[in-house]
Amino acid sequence: MQLHFSPSMRSLTISSSNGLIDLMKIKVAARHISYRTLFHTILVLAFLLPFVFILTALVTLEGVNKCSSIDCLGRRLGPKLLGRGDESVRLVKDFYHILNQVKTEQVPADLKIPDNFAQLVSEINANAYSAKDFAIVLKGMMERSEREMRESKLQELMNKHFAASSVPKGIHCLSLRLTDEYSSNAHARRQLPSPELLPLLSDNSYYHFILSTDNILAASVVVTSAVKSSLTPEKIVFHVITDKKTYAGMHSWFALNAVSPAIVEVKGVHQFDWLTRDNVQVLEAMENHYEIRNYYHGNHVFGVNVGDNTSPRMFASKLQARSPKYISLLNHLRIYLPELFPNLDKVVFLDDDVVIQRDLSPLWEIDLNGKVNGAVETCKGEDSWVMSKRFRNYFNFSHPLVAKSLDPNECPWAYGMNVFDLCAWRKTNIRETYHAWFKENLRSNLTLWKLGTLPPALIAFRGHVQPIEPSWHMLGLGYQKNTSIESVKKAAVIHYNGQSKPWLQIGYEHLRPFWSKYVNYSNEFVKNCHILE
Repeated sequence: MQLHFSPSMRSLTISSSNGLIDLMKIKVAARHISYRTLFHTILVLAFLLPFVFILTALVTLEGVNKCSSIDCLGRRLGPKLLGRGDESVRLVKDFYHILNQVKTEQVPADLKIPDNFAQLVSEINANAYSAKDFAIVLKGMMERSEREMRESKLQELMNKHFAASSVPKGIHCLSLRLTDEYSSNAHARRQLPSPELLPLLSDNSYYHFILSTDNILAASVVVTSAVKSSLTPEKIVFHVITDKKTYAGMHSWFALNAVSPAIVEVKGVHQFDWLTRDNVQVLEAMENHYEIRNYYHGNHVFGVNVGDNTSPRMFASKLQARSPKYISLLNHLRIYLPELFPNLDKVVFLDDDVVIQRDLSPLWEIDLNGKVNGAVETCKGEDSWVMSKRFRNYFNFSHPLVAKSLDPNECPWAYGMNVFDLCAWRKTNIRETYHAWFKENLRSNLTLWKLGTLPPALIAFRGHVQPIEPSWHMLGLGYQKNTSIESVKKAAVIHYNGQSKPWLQIGYEHLRPFWSKYVNYSNEFVKNCHILE
């Protein structure tokens, strides 16, 4: 684009860059023009011409024919300069209006839905769809995709549930090999701990940890991580409780793999004289109650009653509530700690899916203010997914007894790492309250709550819980893949609660190393059973 002034300064011509086409020609009347006026005119033109040039370029690129006159340019640029006449905007508004109409209409059952976008375009060209027909077909395609995605997600959750409920081949192999070793190797049967250390099992100047599990590999990680993270490992005593079928293998592992200078005791539930049916009232109920057996061992798919309105998250929660582990005696043993360890004053109870990353001896110095249970609350914290629980998440408040007895907004706490003052506990009726509510739930056909041992404990320990700092116990590594790695590194105890345990193939790969670094892969039994290979 070029700007030409005539020698007499009486005309101004704007032409194209090649000079062949005059875009604009301005004649000035034959009178004197001051240099000030001329300067202002040139200044205004210098400001406007770049915009005219840009709009001209846009119109040329958008259009098929070039504009060769001011008239054409005006027709093309006028609506744009005035903010009117954009046909695409009108079309979008019209189509949006049609979508709103179609939103409330049902997709015909016999409507042929294209399988993909290419087929959709092909059918539009062939059938000359109206805008409304197109919108209905599009709605049908989206509804079908949503159904397929939901079904796929529910199937994934079901498969994950079965994977989490099963015992991996490597861990089963480890238990069998160690059980065989117990029968053939006298060293694997040696007394734990050695006779001279037996008095330390009830010495309250030591740090006593209690672990209840039938998973040998998981137990080894908990004990090893606690000992390696301790500043005074020689003061640690671990009381490992397991069931009768796992006892030989568990004993073999700790007899053959000492964690000195710490002390480890392994006991089976059959070795506690106090654990009788009269004392453990939940035991007979769990074994004989038809609803319990059917609920935990029946058809899980049929039992969760999946409906069209069942969200994947709700479905996952229902499945988790049916895990057979919740009727295991090992899962209920924690409510009997004062009776099982009558000579101990203060203990830390650990789940088998935790890893200890810091020295835990300061836990014994925490003032529980006369309370029984030092625990992390789960109603507040940085992670809104994990730390946003309330009583309404655990109990059925549509039941009259629950609605009358509990507050739906009450803050719950977590099992997994708990400081128990057994002296204070023995002065309470916590066990009796636990039994009473457990039986009431049975009489109500499991309608008060569904999920495991925590709900009755939340009721039994009401008024007996002292909150402790959340940094002592970080939860959610078994069901929250978006867990902050930095937060994991800072936590004293990390808890893989949820289905994605680190020893399972469904465990989260980026969180597994915090657990697997305490697995002794050089151990003969671990290598021969190909653990996590």
